[in-house]
Amino acid sequence: MCTYVFSQLSEETLKTLVTLNEKYIAPEAWEKMQVPLTGDERRRLDDIKSTLYHRHLVVMNETTLWARAIYPMLVLAEQGHIQAWSGVPLKAIYPTFKLEGEADGALAPALGGRIRPPYLIVNEAKRGIHAPDPQFQLYGEMLAAAWLNWDRDADPEQEVFGCYTVNDSWAFVRGIVSNIETDKPTFAIEFSPVYNGVWDAEQIVQLLKFIVAKHLKEVSNA
Repeated sequence: MCTYVFSQLSEETLKTLVTLNEKYIAPEAWEKMQVPLTGDERRRLDDIKSTLYHRHLVVMNETTLWARAIYPMLVLAEQGHIQAWSGVPLKAIYPTFKLEGEADGALAPALGGRIRPPYLIVNEAKRGIHAPDPQFQLYGEMLAAAWLNWDRDADPEQEVFGCYTVNDSWAFVRGIVSNIETDKPTFAIEFSPVYNGVWDAEQIVQLLKFIVAKHLKEVSNA
């Protein structure tokens, strides 16, 4: 059984491991996935945006960009025991392959101060000619998160969200992983429009809040 590191994944490799079903979803469908901001959240978001307006985000190094423009927005989506995390280790053992590595960030439950299987994975695109494709790296991380949740609750269909950021732009992905116990699981994927981290910041946080609220409701119903 081969082990694949997220940063080494390509479209060709993924297609040998899982059945990929990618489809376009109209922007209007994503616009409905929103939870309004509270007054306090709006003020905090305005503070974040005010520090970014006059920064040269394109040349800002990845660590600084994460700290200033990405992680603070994840924190705004926290609710209850769902927290924002950085440097999230992930490992999954499917019937015919293994996945492992570390995601840049996640929204995930906390129990006793420890992270539990994440529901939303965040991948910050690395720079450089030989940098991995953030989209397929994210796919691998989402597959690992889906397996971890399946290992916990055995639900035959695992919904998991992800997003990858390129400078200050955000692109979201909704995934459904099924047939997890078979030799070739199915991974259905839907893409969001691309959001600007400054001009579309409110939409981004509203979408993050929707994802968290959806997860909490499903857990409560279960």
